[in-house]
Amino acid sequence: MRKTFLILITVLSLIFPHQVDALSKRGSKGTEVRNIQTRLKNWGYLNGNVDGIYGAKTEAAVKKFQKKHGLTPDGIAGPATLAAIGLPTGSTSSYHSNVNLLARVVNGEARGESYEGQVAIAAVVLNRVRHASFPNSIAGVIYQQGAFTAVDDGQINLSVNDSCYRAARDALNGWDPSGGAIYYYNPSTATNQWIRSRPIIRTIGKHVFCL
Repeated sequence: MRKTFLILITVLSLIFPHQVDALSKRGSKGTEVRNIQTRLKNWGYLNGNVDGIYGAKTEAAVKKFQKKHGLTPDGIAGPATLAAIGLPTGSTSSYHSNVNLLARVVNGEARGESYEGQVAIAAVVLNRVRHASFPNSIAGVIYQQGAFTAVDDGQINLSVNDSCYRAARDALNGWDPSGGAIYYYNPSTATNQWIRSRPIIRTIGKHVFCL
């Protein structure tokens, strides 16, 4: 009986490989590698060509990204790194990856705000995805250079409050308390005069939401 069970487990492992084996690393080639390279190059991590070949420069770029975002800097694009980049993984659906990324940026930017204010921050990210002037993915918007203070100062890597996950899901389901805003700022701390010149839609808590 035990021998039969072990044989069954072996067969199943061949048919359904363990999901943590889903990764790209040095020597890998293909579409996933090209997608990784494209995003890292757009965000300023990759100093090399987008050629679909996971070489030394791609590995170095992945390590830089991992260090910046609190991941183990091993240069391997496994499930956790792919999820942070915003690409599908063997263990996490695109929807769950998007919820996680949105929740992390909401937590970093507005964890002390009202629930409506948290949803509004997530909605701004989604409004940017739909806007022609911004990247066309949630990860692209969040990791766009200089876009969010929480990314620059590392607060995106803090433990996430449950309300931020709920806020991310509500925004993905269509709730937009920001009224279509693509920018927001805290008037008590903002030093950029350009952002203060944007047409204001509404104020929620400490944040002013604008176009």
